Amino acid sequence: MASVRELIDKLEKNRHLDREEWQEVLTGYTEDDRRYAADKARAVSLGIYGNKVFIRGIVEFSNICKNDCYYCGIRRSNSEAQRYRLTADEILECCEEGYGLGFRTFVLQSGEDRGFSTQLLCETVRRIKAEYPDCAVTLSVGELETDEYRALRAAGADRYLLRHETADKAHYGKLHPVEMSWDNRMRCLGDLKKLGYQTGAGIMVGSPYQTAECIAEDMLFFERFRPEMIGIGPFLPHKDTPFRDREKGSYELTLFLLSLCRLLLPNVLLPATTALGTIRPDGREQGILSGANVIMPNLSPEAVRRKYMLYDNKVGTDTEAKKSVDEIRKRMAAIGYEVVVTRGDYNDKACDIR
Repeated sequence: MASVRELIDKLEKNRHLDREEWQEVLTGYTEDDRRYAADKARAVSLGIYGNKVFIRGIVEFSNICKNDCYYCGIRRSNSEAQRYRLTADEILECCEEGYGLGFRTFVLQSGEDRGFSTQLLCETVRRIKAEYPDCAVTLSVGELETDEYRALRAAGADRYLLRHETADKAHYGKLHPVEMSWDNRMRCLGDLKKLGYQTGAGIMVGSPYQTAECIAEDMLFFERFRPEMIGIGPFLPHKDTPFRDREKGSYELTLFLLSLCRLLLPNVLLPATTALGTIRPDGREQGILSGANVIMPNLSPEAVRRKYMLYDNKVGTDTEAKKSVDEIRKRMAAIGYEVVVTRGDYNDKACDIR
């Protein structure tokens, strides 16, 4: 069997590893191997996107959710959650503030709240696009029917984030109640691609019952599906969920997987997630240095931020938006990167550097 470093080189060259090779990389890597992959991934990212960091403004407009996922702090059964739902006008106010701060992508995120109808969401998207035609709108509102995705796309939505959570069907069943379906999650992702969304998938690193074999399946899924965005962050437990006592996901493995995703799909938009910044103070900087190129600060009203707790101790809930952006700019400058005022679209015309 080739060494982990040889397999990293092979991945960089061929954009492919088979299942057994992925498992060898995931179980046999050392910290030196991780740093080696980070150096390569950073070079690939710089070659395609330069030293630019794209910022997306997240508006968490509702923490009401019909689902009962075992890992999530806003799950239906969490009676301790203080529920809220912003109005369309309040969402537009968040976008107005964000536009002034330099955001050119707005991410509307919520639980699966059927009280905020698809029709109302379509109207909200149209209002944002009319007011800010130079901006992209990304949605992250979970599983919908095909016609709903089609309507939102027609209203002007550009991108959609829907973590697949795991490409292993049995593992999916251990993270979700029986009424939730891995097959339906995959149907949703397929619909989004067919409808022309820039589509994001992703996983929680170290989620309960996850194995190296599970992650190998995820990497093979990424290769097949070719998402324009990949969201990878460490699993962090929430005190009011069935997984409250589970261990946090590995910080080092999260960074390693960011690098491997960059080598696998060089043009992908790859966030250094809030969870990464929560598990370590410099997590987002290290994510960028490992090949990531997106950061997603919070534009939600300060009054509701602490209510949208997917996991405990979420970073940024007490920081007003302008201060957060200023801090991110300084932190990125300190490692040689520049936060830019742009939509930061997927670069499908970047040269293939193989």
